[in-house]
Amino acid sequence: MADLAARDHGEDWPCLIADCFGNWAAGYFDEGQALWAAPRGRRAWTAYLAHATHDLTPEIMGLHDFGRFAADAPQNPLEAIARAAQRLGLSEAALDSYFHQLLFSLSGWAQYARYQLWRAELGGESDTTITDFLAIRLLWEEAVFIQHEAAIEDEWAKVRAQHQTPIAAGEAEIIDEILQEAAERAVQRGLVETLAAPTPAGDETRPALQAAFCIDVRSEVFRRALEAVDPAIRTLGFAGFFGVFAKHRRFASDVEELRLPVLLNPTISSTSGDAADEKDDLATRYSARAKRAWGRFKLAAVSSFAFVEAMGPVYIGKLLRDALGLDPTPVPNDPAPRFDPELDLETRIASAETVLRAMSLTNGFARLVLLAGHGANVVNNPHASGLHCGACGGYSGEVNARLLASLFNDPDVRKGLVDRGITIPEDTLFVGALHDTTTDAVTLYDKDAPAFNYAASDHGADLKQARQWLAAAGKVTRGERALRLPRAGGQSDIAARACDWAEVRPEWALAGCKAFIAAPRSRTAGRNLEGRAFLHDYDWKQDSEKGFGVLELIMTAPVVVASWISLQYYGSTVAPDTFGSGNKLLHNVVGGIGVFEGNGGPLRAGLPWQSVHDGENYIHDPLRLSVCIEAPREAMTDILQRHEGVRALFDNRWLHLFALDDEGRIAYRYSGDLTWEAVEAPVSAENLEAIA
Repeated sequence: MADLAARDHGEDWPCLIADCFGNWAAGYFDEGQALWAAPRGRRAWTAYLAHATHDLTPEIMGLHDFGRFAADAPQNPLEAIARAAQRLGLSEAALDSYFHQLLFSLSGWAQYARYQLWRAELGGESDTTITDFLAIRLLWEEAVFIQHEAAIEDEWAKVRAQHQTPIAAGEAEIIDEILQEAAERAVQRGLVETLAAPTPAGDETRPALQAAFCIDVRSEVFRRALEAVDPAIRTLGFAGFFGVFAKHRRFASDVEELRLPVLLNPTISSTSGDAADEKDDLATRYSARAKRAWGRFKLAAVSSFAFVEAMGPVYIGKLLRDALGLDPTPVPNDPAPRFDPELDLETRIASAETVLRAMSLTNGFARLVLLAGHGANVVNNPHASGLHCGACGGYSGEVNARLLASLFNDPDVRKGLVDRGITIPEDTLFVGALHDTTTDAVTLYDKDAPAFNYAASDHGADLKQARQWLAAAGKVTRGERALRLPRAGGQSDIAARACDWAEVRPEWALAGCKAFIAAPRSRTAGRNLEGRAFLHDYDWKQDSEKGFGVLELIMTAPVVVASWISLQYYGSTVAPDTFGSGNKLLHNVVGGIGVFEGNGGPLRAGLPWQSVHDGENYIHDPLRLSVCIEAPREAMTDILQRHEGVRALFDNRWLHLFALDDEGRIAYRYSGDLTWEAVEAPVSAENLEAIA
């Protein structure tokens, strides 16, 4: 309706609606950014009506008596929706399409409202925000219709008829689907050839070092480099929250951070520090409050201009340091996290066993085992959470890694694991770590270990050697990444990007992701997957003894999260205006939630243009993710049959699913409806010569 009226009246009603709604929503959802907070405690529909009755902008722009119209609206949003649908002459067949289009016009705000409902549903509750948003958007449609009905009635009848017509693919869409499938088949053939290549012989000797990394595609590059430094090093891949479903409070903070995949609920609570840190905790809180008060004083309406005049010269030194990148960004270094409340022994033992079996790490432990979460150390970047760990809810992963290391180092837990068939050698030390994906530096939290009766000096040589190996692998990784990053001449140019406040591409994050592989590391070791594959260690033969519980977890959690990541990059590439967030250089943070592109309008969702494009070419290939799992097809079929939501991802072709055989080669493709088809083996060089 707003589009039709805009053509008739000349006023850009869609833009006006986006601005007016966005300005209100920014205050309503504000998470502490605004200096003058909007009233809270009312549902969105009620709060908006109270706002709209005093907002003169629509009337100034030509929408007569909008304030009075809002004041007379039904107090029940469902009644308002029904009234608007009747007045607009919408049939039941048109409602689904029309309502969807209206919510879509609200862009990120509607997505955020749906997220609120998602979180409520996970907790067994509900949320009305998305319904209220539909009522608000219909209020505008109804007001515009009343004013322009005579001029647009014929056009509106045609639009209603279009909304009643079932959606069907046209010739252009069918051609696009064929070309999309062809592009993906070509990439999959390359993956088939890569996994069919001969694998290096396995080494049964005790590893010199084991390092578990997140399945994130950036870890693939670092893992390959680390294993190349010394053949005795073994790496593993596991979802970066490391099986710790934590609701965490950082040091000197009361904010509860959900450090787990967003499709799950937390099962434990944790906090950084203990009674010995109370004095430092209090001092840090005082410092943070003083800093916040100073910041509010700088930005307040009365004091801001005088502040710039009087204090501006004082900030010259800071501006120079920031501009030249002389102040390195700090590495997360809170006191050791702990479970709060503490878990009972039986729960700790059961949790440790579950995670070790999920990691397929039940024997062959090295003296030193690193559990490496990951995060991005960047400045002036509202999209930093998109560079952090997706499995940790957009936070860095060191908290989960350190919590799990403390669990595995607990002597009582180790004793209990023996009765469950898992024996961790007495000389094995687990150490939490953090892989900075922007600089490829790895921080070890080895100071946590003494709390569990393991003297760090006993492993001093191991830790020193590990740091040397990690530094060497970081150098190799930075060299490989420099080949793709704009204006990077070599590995030495990478670290500076982390503290450059003008750098719009500090790293490429997960751009280029194309595959998810769940199999033993031996299937992918030594193969260059170019930082484009999620790698999850999985041994189905161990898992079969427990009824394929680990396989079910992989297919219903990490695979789903990886598909979201892949589709976010896909949408931000093929339809950046709709699914992307626009130009980073124009972004302004809104409410601590998201960004405007400019000073208003719709909340932008998705990735910035600079995250998928290097200024000349796309850096991401928009491909649907290929999921490759080494497991019996019957087991995967059974899981798909029991999880309709996961099955829909594959049956509706949002994802491709492949089964690997016992030699790690892609052997079968899932073709939908719980059926499989064989994949032709690649033709070897010898066979090509024979054919020729």
